[in-house]
Order: sequence, then structure tokens, then C-alpha cells
Amino acid sequence: MGLLFADDYFVVKKGGISQFQTMVAYLGGSAFQTVMDNPVTAYRQLVQQYAKDLNGKVVDPKIAIQEAKAVFKAAPIGASMSGVAPRLIGVGFKRIPKFGILLGISFVIGDGDVGLVAATGASILSAPFINPIRMIEKQQRAFFKETGQVKPILTILKESAAKNFIPLFRGTIPLMGHSLASATLGLVGQPKLQKYIQKEVGTKTSLGAFGSNLIASAAVSPIYILVTNPLSRLEVIMQTNSISGNSIGLPQACKEFVADSKAFGLRGVFRGQGIGIAKAVLSLTLFHEGRMWCMDAFKGYNERNGYVYVEPQKVNTV
Repeated sequence: MGLLFADDYFVVKKGGISQFQTMVAYLGGSAFQTVMDNPVTAYRQLVQQYAKDLNGKVVDPKIAIQEAKAVFKAAPIGASMSGVAPRLIGVGFKRIPKFGILLGISFVIGDGDVGLVAATGASILSAPFINPIRMIEKQQRAFFKETGQVKPILTILKESAAKNFIPLFRGTIPLMGHSLASATLGLVGQPKLQKYIQKEVGTKTSLGAFGSNLIASAAVSPIYILVTNPLSRLEVIMQTNSISGNSIGLPQACKEFVADSKAFGLRGVFRGQGIGIAKAVLSLTLFHEGRMWCMDAFKGYNERNGYVYVEPQKVNTV
């Protein structure tokens, strides 16, 4: 194993779990969350995408919601599962770089606790790996209204190949900001808040880990959505137009966003905000439940087999 990873990567740390097991637990929680929250993810994208009609004219948010609902009524299973394949593939292509960098920095600078420095580094360095998967995911749903079908992944890749795969990196800059907010609030803030709630409330009530996890997610999610919703809108604008056509750059996407806000005020600015908060609560709760279940399983396995943390011996220099 030393050819790929340092031996220390598989050694049980102070928390009763190795860095490798922590990584697997994060990936397991991510895969569980990905499948379960996909219908909400798909619906939110359509609500934001249908901010414009087929002629490119900005429409009232109520009309966008009606059109998104119409797509789900016409093809409930197809719409609900749209994009789930690239998202699951993305658990590897997206999460391994992000979680690998996040946890790697955490273990290098500390004892494995995820902090702000690790979150910032992971957000910036993992963006080139994450963006192509998000682009493919959004392209799969982008033309549901016109065709009633999911766009095949191979078709998306062929269209991108004709332009040297450059379209797969549309929206990378807003993604960096989105990823930073996600890592800071979702991977750093939520677990710390969950532990605090369980400590303060759990000792006085019968509230368990799931209840405290849910409360922590509900507390973090409105802040998370307030920060990321505009960035998510920019991603949708840049990633859902035709690959074969001209790309929409960040300045043009910002102009469309501003035009929407001028036409419909805060309703235009925060399209998808309500469903976004519901999605964030659901996604964060599912992810951390899956992650904690995997970590507890690994800790139990280590204890049963005698794999325990060994304090490093101090070298006597006298």
C-alpha cells in the first residue's frame, strides 16, 4: 500500500479511526445523500433554469415554478432521477479530490478535525475536478422541457469534445465560492454545532444524535442558502445553455442575474430559495447521518480487532 499512500494513512488516530477510514466514511455519507436528495436537487435546478423562457425572456418566478412542476408531472421518475448517474460518479471524481484535500490538510495541520484553512484549500484546489461533473449533471436536465428526456452523457461528452472539452469548465469561478461556503458551513460549521447541541440539549432531554443533527442542519441551512443561492444561479445560467452554441461568461451571467432582480425584485434574486433551504436541511442531515454511521462502524471494527491509537514515543534528547 506504500506505493500509493504513506503507511500512516492507514494507522488509527486519536479519534479511534484512520485517515483512510475517515475518507471512506465521507464518501459513504456523500453517496447516501446523493441518491436520496436527487429529486429535490433536480427540481431546484429547473426552478432556477426556467427563469427564462425559450426566447430568452425573463419570466415571473411563479411561472418558472409551474413549468418545473409540469416537467415532474409529465415524467416523475425521469425528472427525479435525472442527473443521478453523473452525481454518483461524481462521488468519486468530485468528492475524492475535495474530501482528500480537506482531510489531508486537516491531518497535516492538526489531529484530523476539519477547520477553515482545510475548507478553503479544498474549495479552491478541487474545483477543476468537480466542475465537469456538475456541468454534465445540469446538461442532462437542461432540455427536459423541449424533449421530455434526459440528455445522454455520451452526447454531452461528444459535444464537449468538439470544443476540446472546454465547455465542461463553464461556471468554475462561481463554483469555487459555492464550494467554499459548502465546506465552511456544511463540513466545518454543522458538525461543530451538532456536537454543541447534543452536549447542551441532549444531556437535558431525550434528544439523540439524529435530532441534534437535524437541528444543526436546520440552523446552518438558511445561512448557507443565503450565501450560495446567487452563486448557484450563476452556475445554472452558465451551464445550461447549449454546448454547441456560444458560452455565457461570468459577466454576462451577472447581467442576467441583475436583470432578473430589477424585473422581479427579491423574488428574482432568490429563485429557488425556499426549496434550496429544504434541500440543504435534507442533504446536510443525510450526509452527516451516513458519515457518522460509517465512522461509528469503523470505530467499532477497530475496537473489536484491537486497532487502537498509540501515543508517539517522545525521544529523550538528554
